[in-house]
Amino acid sequence: MSTKELRKEFLQRPSGTFSPDWFRFSGYRQDFSLPVRELRTKGIEALFTKTTPIIYKNDLIVGNSRCLYVNEDEKLLRNVSSTVNEIGKRNFLTNSDHYSPSYPHTVKVGITGLIEEIHESKKNHSSDDEKCKRLDLMESTLRAFITMIGNYKKEAERSMSDVAYDKEKLAFIIDNCDALMHRAPQTFSEALQLVWFCHTAFLMEERYAMALGRMDMYLYPFYKKDKESGVLTREKAVELLENVFIKIDSTDVVNICIGGTDTDGNCTVNELSECIIDAVRNCNIPGPNLSARIAENTPDDFLLRCIDSIGTGLGYPALMSDRINITALSRFGYAKEDIYNYSMVGCIENFITGMQPPWSDGRFDAPRYFEYLLNNGIGSFDNTVSIDTGDIGTIGSMKEFMNRFEEQLRYGADQYFALFNARNDRINQEFFEEPFLSCFCHDCIERGLDINGGGSRYPSVHGAVLMGVGTVADSLSAVEKVIFIDKAATLSELRDALRDNFEGHEQLRKLLLDAPKYGNNDDFADKYAVWFLDYLSSLFDRYRTRDGGYIYVAMAANVQNIYAGRHIAATPDGRRQGEPLSDAASPTYGRDVRGATSTFNSVTKPDYGKAACGTVINQKFSPSMFRGEKRQKLLALIKAYFKKGGQEIQINATSREVLQEAMNDPEKYKNLVVRVSGFSDYYVRLAREVQLDILNRTQHE
Repeated sequence: MSTKELRKEFLQRPSGTFSPDWFRFSGYRQDFSLPVRELRTKGIEALFTKTTPIIYKNDLIVGNSRCLYVNEDEKLLRNVSSTVNEIGKRNFLTNSDHYSPSYPHTVKVGITGLIEEIHESKKNHSSDDEKCKRLDLMESTLRAFITMIGNYKKEAERSMSDVAYDKEKLAFIIDNCDALMHRAPQTFSEALQLVWFCHTAFLMEERYAMALGRMDMYLYPFYKKDKESGVLTREKAVELLENVFIKIDSTDVVNICIGGTDTDGNCTVNELSECIIDAVRNCNIPGPNLSARIAENTPDDFLLRCIDSIGTGLGYPALMSDRINITALSRFGYAKEDIYNYSMVGCIENFITGMQPPWSDGRFDAPRYFEYLLNNGIGSFDNTVSIDTGDIGTIGSMKEFMNRFEEQLRYGADQYFALFNARNDRINQEFFEEPFLSCFCHDCIERGLDINGGGSRYPSVHGAVLMGVGTVADSLSAVEKVIFIDKAATLSELRDALRDNFEGHEQLRKLLLDAPKYGNNDDFADKYAVWFLDYLSSLFDRYRTRDGGYIYVAMAANVQNIYAGRHIAATPDGRRQGEPLSDAASPTYGRDVRGATSTFNSVTKPDYGKAACGTVINQKFSPSMFRGEKRQKLLALIKAYFKKGGQEIQINATSREVLQEAMNDPEKYKNLVVRVSGFSDYYVRLAREVQLDILNRTQHE
């Protein structure tokens, strides 16, 4: 299969050192007297025009960032990078990447169409020199991008004399490149090639987690037209998609969104949606992070196709509730048609496609505030400080305990936002303009403004990722049961047990562990998960980003539940210091003991309409659940989960036995892909603590 051969070629990295800074510097040194934003534009132009394209023998859709390898002296490269670093660049917290470009518009008008829009905007802003200059810089990057496409055409023409290359494939590449240099795409392959060229250019700029958006929507008109005219078959479309997806680096997280509904509530699943699932499944690599928007009218056949792909062990696609996500995004005043065109960036983060600056988020470690409450605002485990909410000996009820815990969380949220805003707003926005990226965001060209400087239709948003809902809910349940109902211990005794990491307090730890736990459809514990999202979302609703955008909340830990847990003291649920927190929006692993139905009943109780960023529910099912009659039961279970208010679910389908074997014999299982959290990865490449976290998930039969 040519796709597998292409993967082998792709994994053979060129000799030399990966150095985008080398090319940036070659642009900078043309004229260091230029204003910084013009200097940056010169750097982008050099990235696009001075690199040498690489075309693989099995390529159909070309483009990759491996053209940035250079054979230069290491000391020289360090000096060049030092100069480039002094000029600086944006990062994740200052809105650099994690973005879903306006590909629907881009494939409609092409690069030449974007340049025409720039010319029209310059006419409209002819009296504003500043905007006209900014538009000039945007056009310069687009013209350099066209040169990059032309360089691929030239490389394909040069390869015609190489007997190792297929002349028919090269002719296909040449025709697509030539078309995109002069007009908007007219065929499926041209549109797909343009999207991949854009993605390649973003990678060359060193942007991470750049999404491909709703591919089954914006590419479908090209697919339908070509298929009806006989120039494209379904099988050929899958092959072209595989040719793209197989080149997504497993270290990147490239979200692709399929399915969902339109503004009239009609299901938008189409034949191309199925082609994309098949292509991702056939590639069987971690890179394409596939997300499927599921609505009440999503056909069972489509959902079963998703289940079959998940059941291979790949874990893709993640399943998203269209109803809940649309409800959550509707809180913020976006136009209806823009909300319904949402897609995901990174792992699961909801994003108004091509209409707001790049995403940013951060971790809010809610469980650490138990230690502050019990120790007068001092975190002895990692030497941190909060506020002193008073002597715990004066707390006589669960209500008072909750009041003080809320006071701690309120302080923590205020501190979190103050630090985020300081980091986000300390840079000079004009100094760090993004002329190329701005071309792929409504309405930067029309307004003559940068994507981070008021050009985007909507302001930036930031995600506050709420850590440890299971840890917090179980802890509060244990405090209520053991301390205030059974009166089996005092808060002072609890404080001492946590300080000692339960050493010498085994009986108290057993009582805490025996208290009701989140994930078993028991309202005694589950009510605290409901409170967790309600209260924390109300806290973060009070804040705005530097340009007036909102703070979304999320419960999507990635693997940060492991690393956060290392820095958090023992908690009242019986967790020892340094151990992982509960994962994302899932119950603490091993404590959801009443089966999948009870777990789903618990995790659908919080109001996820308040979690605009999104949530992650990690579940693990036995491989047998994806076969025969059980497959239909799993379908029914997932549909019921979404009907009851679930926002997201992602499933691991690899048995515990296989995971254990892979840990013991990694060479034998080097190609085993598993769902980690908001992404999939090769299991044997994961850190051991992450492997154990996946292994320890409750496996439902």
